[in-house]
Amino acid sequence: MVSPLQAFAVFALTCLSLAAAATEPVRVADSVYAFVEAPDEVAPENGGRVANGGFIVGPTGITVIDTGVSYRHGLERIAAIRRVSDRPIEAVILTHAMQEFIFGAAAFAENGAAFITHAKSTELMRARCEHCLANLRTTLGEQAMDGTRLIVPQRTVDADTVLEIGGRAIELMHPGWASTPGDLLVRDRTTGVLFAGGVIQVDRIPELRDGKLDPWVRAVARVQHMAPTAIVPGYGPILDVAGAGRTADYLAALDRRIRELYAQSTSLLDAVDAAALPAFSHWAGYATIHRRNALTRYLELEVEDLER
Repeated sequence: MVSPLQAFAVFALTCLSLAAAATEPVRVADSVYAFVEAPDEVAPENGGRVANGGFIVGPTGITVIDTGVSYRHGLERIAAIRRVSDRPIEAVILTHAMQEFIFGAAAFAENGAAFITHAKSTELMRARCEHCLANLRTTLGEQAMDGTRLIVPQRTVDADTVLEIGGRAIELMHPGWASTPGDLLVRDRTTGVLFAGGVIQVDRIPELRDGKLDPWVRAVARVQHMAPTAIVPGYGPILDVAGAGRTADYLAALDRRIRELYAQSTSLLDAVDAAALPAFSHWAGYATIHRRNALTRYLELEVEDLER
C-alpha cells in the first residue's frame, strides 16, 4: 500500500517533470521570441521535440513560425505564447514541409489561425506527410501523437512577399530550392530577426534527402548577405551572421570529400564508409544522416556523369 508521503513524492516528481518539460520561449528581440530545442533526431527520449520555431507579437496579433512535432507539442507552444501575450494568434507560417515543424499545427487550428506556407511545401505535404505521420506514431507512440493530424495551409506564396500580420510587417522570402523545394525565410522588419527554417541548421547534420546542395549553399549566402540582427535556425542555437555559415561549411565539406572519392573511382559503399568529416562528428545525426548524405551525393555525381 502506498503511504500518503509516497503518494506526495510521486506527485511532486511528476510536477517537477512536467515543469522541466514545459516549453519556454527565448526573447530574441523586442516582441520576438524563439523556441529553441536540443537538436537531434526524432526519438521517444526527446518526444520529437528537436526543431526550433518562434513567434512575433504585433500590436494587434501574433505571428507563429513553425509549430512543433505533434498536437501536444503545439499545445505546449500555445501555452508558452500565452505566458507572454494574450493577443490573438492571427497566422502560422510553416517554413518548410518537415515533420518536426508542421504537425503541431492541429493545436493552432483550434485557435482559428490562418496557415501560410510556400506552394511547393503544400505539394510535398499532400504527397507524403500522411506517411510521415504514420511513422511518427510508430516511433513516438500513439499517446505522444494523440490528436495530431495533417493541416495543409490554404494560403500559399511562391515568391518573396511582405505580409501585414498583427500590425507588424513580416517578410517571407523564398531562396529557391535549398533544404526542400518550398523553403521560406521569415524576417521581422521591425527588429531584423530572421527565422531561417531548414535553410540554416547547426549542431545537427543538414539532411540532403529533399535538398539541393549547390542552391542550398547559395541560400545560406543570401541569408548572410541580408545581415539579420539574429538568426533562429531550424535546428541549433540562435546565431549571428557568421554562425550561419556553418551550414554551408558542412555542405561544402561533404561535396569536396565525395568528389575526391568519386574521382578516385571509389565504390559507392566504400565511399560512404570513407566519407568521414571529423570537424562535424559532434553534430547530432552524424552517424546516420551524414552517411545518407554521402550516399545521396555520390549518386548525384553519377547522374551528372551520365548526363554529360
